[in-house]
Amino acid sequence: MKKIIAGTLGNCVHVAGIMNYLNLAQNEKYETEFIGIGKSVDELVQLIKEKEPDIVALSYRLTPEPLNKILEELKEKIEKHNLQKPTYIFGGTEPTALVAQKWGIFEKVFDGSEDIDEVIAYLKGKDYSLEESYPRDLISRINSKYPYPILRHHLGLPTIEETVEAIEKVAEAKVIDVISIAPDQNAQEFFFDQENMDERLNGAGGVPLRTEDDFRKLYEAAQRGNYPLLRCYSGTKNIIRFAEVLKRTIDNAWCAVPLFWYSELDKRGPRPLLEAIKENQQVMKWHGDRNIPVEVNDPHHWSLRDAHDAIGVAAAYLAAYNAKKMGVKDYVAQYMFNVPASISPEMDLGKMLAKVELVESLVDENFRVYRQARAGLASFPTNLYQAKGQLASSAYLAMAIKPHIYHVVGYCEAHHAARAEDIIESAMIVRGVIKNEFLGSVNMAKDKNVQERKNELIKEAKIILKAIKSLNPKAEDPLADPETLTEAVRVGILDAPHLIGSKIARGQLKTRMVSGGLYAYDEKNGRILREEERINSLLKEISNR
Repeated sequence: MKKIIAGTLGNCVHVAGIMNYLNLAQNEKYETEFIGIGKSVDELVQLIKEKEPDIVALSYRLTPEPLNKILEELKEKIEKHNLQKPTYIFGGTEPTALVAQKWGIFEKVFDGSEDIDEVIAYLKGKDYSLEESYPRDLISRINSKYPYPILRHHLGLPTIEETVEAIEKVAEAKVIDVISIAPDQNAQEFFFDQENMDERLNGAGGVPLRTEDDFRKLYEAAQRGNYPLLRCYSGTKNIIRFAEVLKRTIDNAWCAVPLFWYSELDKRGPRPLLEAIKENQQVMKWHGDRNIPVEVNDPHHWSLRDAHDAIGVAAAYLAAYNAKKMGVKDYVAQYMFNVPASISPEMDLGKMLAKVELVESLVDENFRVYRQARAGLASFPTNLYQAKGQLASSAYLAMAIKPHIYHVVGYCEAHHAARAEDIIESAMIVRGVIKNEFLGSVNMAKDKNVQERKNELIKEAKIILKAIKSLNPKAEDPLADPETLTEAVRVGILDAPHLIGSKIARGQLKTRMVSGGLYAYDEKNGRILREEERINSLLKEISNR
């Protein structure tokens, strides 16, 4: 374990920067010691002799002119006392950093403009300017930074040319680790039968990708700056063929596929629900066989349609369970906060912690879970100033689950599709939140109300899962059996208010926000409908058929 001592020089008393550096160093398993403020050169020399550090970190943030005399004396006494062995680093303002650089004492000089990534890379002994400093697969990228999350943002503009230019700008800015390509709906549904496209809808909802070369152009655009990984939506039809395209063109960082959705359930594709579940499972298996990470994005799909919180938690477990059953080894669990937008922070965090506990109960030597947090799109107001506040607020709350990936949602999304400048600004806002978070924060996960809600939701989610199993006890594994899962939707064990009128779902669930949480609700009697009562009523109805 390397030892760092750190303090300020001369009469400088500004310690925030150097204390932040020591916090970062502690997270990287350095032994650290703050030696105090305003140290004279003679005091510093004595401390170096006594403590024999590997690294001496010094700071000075006052007017630069006096620093010349201090560093002249320091250089002289380093040579006089033969103290060249420690590595010396400096942190200050841009003017003082310029002074520090010219004296040849310091291996590294920080002027305050550096991103946290550069500081972490230095502590890890990496040269941040080199291409090989940026791991080219998701798990290595996560491991190179954790406990700091890597950042992701989606990008898809109305033309290939605009999207290429935006990717180049974002990559050069070095603020995003993963760019999620958003194809337009035409590409997602009709990439392999383009004669069925409605050309009037080209560019609607994303970039109009029409050939494999289009994908390669996007990949080439990302080969600069911090070499961000690329990933792409899985498509809504022919999705194994689409997965093959993504693998050979953009080296898809991970697959995102639903379990129930992109089917007749949400009408984003033509597939019958039973066939969609079977095909989605095969997509999971295809990626698992190739050791490509997989995200199953069902939990927030149910919540986005106003299913109550317990269904969202049960769906999170079902998603991870099916991925594991299909041989996925590295699972990306997405936790979408602020869904619905009116959920309270304590109830939201309780819900997410319930999901985390159930999902990570599946972890073993063959199944690893990586947490990905994000804000819900509907929570962003059209007022761009308020939207920036929402982005920061949601990111701060999400840090309580210690995510491996933070999916940055552009603050502008309720107003206009994010362009390169919006993405970079949004990423910098989140990076500011993360930087402050690692100075030390209140552990919101331990809050009494949060824990009570977490435990309540785990209990109710288990009731839902038990009910699904009971639909087909003869099945080898009901929770991964497509017929059983389809039946769970048909009878209403899994249901949502927005599915009213559906030909496959029951569509009769009523929910209401009560004290900041979303519950199943008995409108006739004006009360919360507890999950045990709701499920028992459904099962009784089934048994009476």
